[in-house]
Amino acid sequence: MAEKKATAKDKKKKDQPKLKALQDKLTIKFPNLFDLTDPATLKQAYDYADQYKQFISAAKTEREFTELAIGRLEASGFKPLQAAAARLKPGDRVYQALRGKALLAGVIGQDLCAGGFRILGAHIDSPRFDSKPTPIYEDSELVLMKTHYYGGVKKYQWTAIPLALHGTALSADGSLVTICIGENASDPVFTFSDLLIHLSREQLQKAAAQVITGEECNLILGSQPLADKGDDRFKLQVLALLYDRYGLTERDLISAELEIVPAGPARDVGMDRSLIGAYGQDDRVCAYPSLTALLDLTQPIPEHTCVTLLSDKEEVGSDGNTGAAARPYETFLMDLYARCRGNYDELAFRHLLEDSSMLSSDVTNGLDPSFASVSDPRNSAYLGRGLAICKVTGSGGKSGASEASTEYMGAVCRLLDAHHLPWQSGELGKVDAGGGGTICKYFANLGMQVLDCGVPVLSMHSPFEISHKLDVYYTFLAYRCFLENYA
Repeated sequence: MAEKKATAKDKKKKDQPKLKALQDKLTIKFPNLFDLTDPATLKQAYDYADQYKQFISAAKTEREFTELAIGRLEASGFKPLQAAAARLKPGDRVYQALRGKALLAGVIGQDLCAGGFRILGAHIDSPRFDSKPTPIYEDSELVLMKTHYYGGVKKYQWTAIPLALHGTALSADGSLVTICIGENASDPVFTFSDLLIHLSREQLQKAAAQVITGEECNLILGSQPLADKGDDRFKLQVLALLYDRYGLTERDLISAELEIVPAGPARDVGMDRSLIGAYGQDDRVCAYPSLTALLDLTQPIPEHTCVTLLSDKEEVGSDGNTGAAARPYETFLMDLYARCRGNYDELAFRHLLEDSSMLSSDVTNGLDPSFASVSDPRNSAYLGRGLAICKVTGSGGKSGASEASTEYMGAVCRLLDAHHLPWQSGELGKVDAGGGGTICKYFANLGMQVLDCGVPVLSMHSPFEISHKLDVYYTFLAYRCFLENYA
């Protein structure tokens, strides 16, 4: 019988194993985390997500996050740096708050800082609206509050939704008063009104940035007047309520920090409950894992000194005395070094910073299939694929960014691979679609090796941002691995 001639189909079938071997050897794929996660780990991830949701539901401002984080730190044996011994020893745990709105914490390593620091850096401020100095007024028999938006917001997203009022003020006797209205089920909420659709013909012709202007974001506070007739009787009723509850007058509001944020807790999203919806996940979805990675070190005394820093003011440029560009962050590291070494040498400290390694823990955009045109699908992070590593951020030709070196990014990726921790790579959208920055560059300016990596989110800077539960958990594991194992 004549030998059957091989067909093209037969040849293709024969070559498939070779092709598969080449693909496995030469290409990279970032699998979905559900395909990598066993049932026991999945339960751990979902339990961690529940703890995270509970925390961020109670930490909607930078002050609240700092206060709650200090509670967690002290429960784990951390002491204020000022109360610690003059000489620190391996295993000592210390922290320092910056004006109640930012936080640094460290665990002293076996090498007493000789090998540089291992740092996780996130920010705990989020886009919001703040009250103006003289905010309360009445108009058309309504009482309203003038506001000023903080950070990059699409103002139209904030109208006609329940809002809460969080903040602090100094009363006449100098005592600090904490305000939180709108979070308990029995509390009233507030809102910015929007124009009814029936009269919106002109409004809807405007560019999206002008559909709602900053001066139109006036918070509705009430509508009941005092019984006595006279000027400002609607406004006075609200001021009387503030005075009765908090002892505050209109004068006290001038120096107050009143933040308007979405009301209500973090929620599970999706029929399968695999996602988290909440306000402020930029950047608390990275700040919380940065905090818990330090709290849950598997080694009581790590090899290198581990630090978590949680900064303020990132959403408005990281300026001010609590922003990442401020000197107190460097001073904290300097203090740790001096207390570990027993003396202070400026040149040695500068070299120590150059030997330090940091992960800038900040979110990136997850590719959104509803708005895919602004993303490069080959260079975008996806929800459900793990920690998103961004070699460079910035915008307009990498402007305003710090780019990690080949050596450092490669070393971090190899570390995660060695510990079987999933990661993915991405950039913040297409080249000319926009861009954004992180705190990365401020610490790179000190000579550190710094790499941006964090959780991908949808609807970033909106009142209800979306993250993936497995991304959050594996990010925590990656951050902890970095602190404990990066050489």
